[in-house]
Amino acid sequence: MGVSGAGKTTVGRALARALEGEFIDGDHLHSDAARAKMSAGEPLNDDDRWPWLDRVAARLADGLANGARTVVACSALRRRYRDRLRAGVGPRLRFIYLEADMAAMRARVGNRPGHYMPASLVESQFAALEPPQNEADVIAAPADMELSGGVADLAARLGGRGAPASLPAYTPDTL
Repeated sequence: MGVSGAGKTTVGRALARALEGEFIDGDHLHSDAARAKMSAGEPLNDDDRWPWLDRVAARLADGLANGARTVVACSALRRRYRDRLRAGVGPRLRFIYLEADMAAMRARVGNRPGHYMPASLVESQFAALEPPQNEADVIAAPADMELSGGVADLAARLGGRGAPASLPAYTPDTL
């Protein structure tokens, strides 16, 4: 979880490999209307987010029901969004919060080719962000962590075996 550009997809893919699980990019679960809205530079509101969060929760719950370790990249910026996911998934849900700096995220998002989220919306992401505080199911990690070591640590904290030997090298373009 975290703001746009924090590395949710890059870290999520690597973490899913480390945990020998499935990775789902939550961006792919947005409706066409929500993607169009963001592409036009308009931030989503709660009415846009609730059905998306329900789709994310359903995918996670399905994975758990089938015994799969499922990692989903999802912003989950506000406590009520995380609570919605908790209600839909259950007590086994864990969040990895990628803590990020606004200027760095503007630069990352501005350098992402072909993504529907423009850099102009990064500020709205930070405005909506409610950093997790006193949420026992959240592990915080810096968005600029070294990928291999950071993912190995996260996998170990989640009860996995650690990162595979061949993770992609970190570059700002991959996040």
